[in-house]
Amino acid sequence: MSPREINLKSMRPEISSSKVNDNMSSDERFQNLVLRPVIKLQNDLLIAVFKNYISKHKAVFYDLTMQKRIDYIENAIHKDMKFRNSVKGMIIGMFTIEEYTLYIKNSSALNKRMMNLVKDRLLSQIQLFEKPELLKAV
Repeated sequence: MSPREINLKSMRPEISSSKVNDNMSSDERFQNLVLRPVIKLQNDLLIAVFKNYISKHKAVFYDLTMQKRIDYIENAIHKDMKFRNSVKGMIIGMFTIEEYTLYIKNSSALNKRMMNLVKDRLLSQIQLFEKPELLKAV
């Protein structure tokens, strides 16, 4: 293994709830062995990037109801191609060469899994996306 591969893999958090067995598909295996740890590793960056996305889009997010905020996050992840590609790059950039080779064999399905994981992660931390001045008051 190259030093880059060793460093990338050693940085990733272990996710005890991610199970891997012989009965799962190669996509599910890739999701649990690569995507979940990389997305968890990149969590703070993903939060910062989404906060920047909110501010670059005139901060309308802050005036939305909770359901509309959820829709806003889903729309950003699934329909804003510039944002989506930026997020994909942050995750793919943390792959080893071997992982990238596996990824490109079925990138369409893996991209869908990747974006759903990112969406779920942002939604589970939606409270972090409050107005900055409200957070200072706490």
